[in-house]
Amino acid sequence: MTQPIEFRDVYRHFHRHEVLRGLSFQVRPGEIYALLGRNGEGKTTALRILLGFLEPMAGETSILGVEGRSLSPADRERIGYVSEGHRLYPTMTLRQALTFESGTRKRFDRAYAEKCLARLGLKVGQFIQTLSRGQRAQVALVFAVASEPEVLVFDDPALGLDVVMRREFLDVMIDLLAERGVSVLFSSHVLTDVERIADRVGILKDGRLIVDSTIVDLRQRVERRFWGGGNGTVPPPPECDGLLRARRTRDGYQLTLLDFDDRTETSLRSGGTKLSAPVVPSLEDLFFDLTAGDAPAFVSFSKEDR
Repeated sequence: MTQPIEFRDVYRHFHRHEVLRGLSFQVRPGEIYALLGRNGEGKTTALRILLGFLEPMAGETSILGVEGRSLSPADRERIGYVSEGHRLYPTMTLRQALTFESGTRKRFDRAYAEKCLARLGLKVGQFIQTLSRGQRAQVALVFAVASEPEVLVFDDPALGLDVVMRREFLDVMIDLLAERGVSVLFSSHVLTDVERIADRVGILKDGRLIVDSTIVDLRQRVERRFWGGGNGTVPPPPECDGLLRARRTRDGYQLTLLDFDDRTETSLRSGGTKLSAPVVPSLEDLFFDLTAGDAPAFVSFSKEDR
C-alpha cells in the first residue's frame, strides 16, 4: 500500500558535495515523523525534493501517491507546509491574511482558522508585523492546518523561538494535530521537542539514514552503562555485539548499547571489569552518540534485525 510520504533511494549532490546518499523511509497514515541530523546533513534538501522544489539526482519521492516533481496545483492543495521563518505578509492584518488564504486555497476553512486564532488570544485586527516570532509561528501553523491538508510538512518550525515560545507553539501543534489526525513529516534541531510529539524518528548522518525507529522502540532497545577496570586500571575499549559507542571517561568507558542481552553482559563482565546498572538515554544523548565523529557509520533499528 502506498504510504502518505515515501522516499525511495534518493540521491542529491551539489557540485562535489554529496548531501543525500540513498535516502529511503516512509511516513505512515496518522504518524508524526521527525527527520533529524546535524547542520548540513540534508534535512531541508530532503523536504524540498519531496515537495518538488528540487530535483533528485537519482531515486524518487512521493507524497499522497504523487511523485514530488509531478505535483499539480490540485495535489498541493492537499499538502500543508510550514517553512523555517513562517513566511507571512507583515503589512497585512490577520483579517486580511484570512481573506488572502481563503481566496488562494479552495480547502481553507476560515471559520476554523478564526476559532483557532481566538483560542490563541489573537485579534483579527492585529497586524502581522506586530506579532511576536512565536505568535507568527502559531499563525503559520493554524493557516496550514485550516487548509484541511492530508499531510503536513514542517521545516524546523520552532527554529529561533525561545523555550517559552517553543512550548506554546508545540502545545498548539499537538492540539491541532490531535483534532485532524494527519500524517506529519518535520525536521527539528530541538530534540526535547521531538520527544514530546514524534511517533517515529529518522537520523541522518553523512547523507544516509542511520536510524529509523519509533520513540518507544528506542527507549526499549537502547541503554547506557559505565564499564571499567576492576583494579583501578582502564582497559582498552570493549568489543561486543550491539555497541554503538564507547566514550572514554576518567576511569573507564560510557557505553551506548543496542539490544543488550545476557551474552553481551557476560562478555563485558569477564576479566573482573565493572559494569553499572542500565540508564535509558534521552533522545538528545542518543543523537549525540550516533552522530559524533567516532560513532558507527550505520546502525539498524529494524525489527527484522532483532
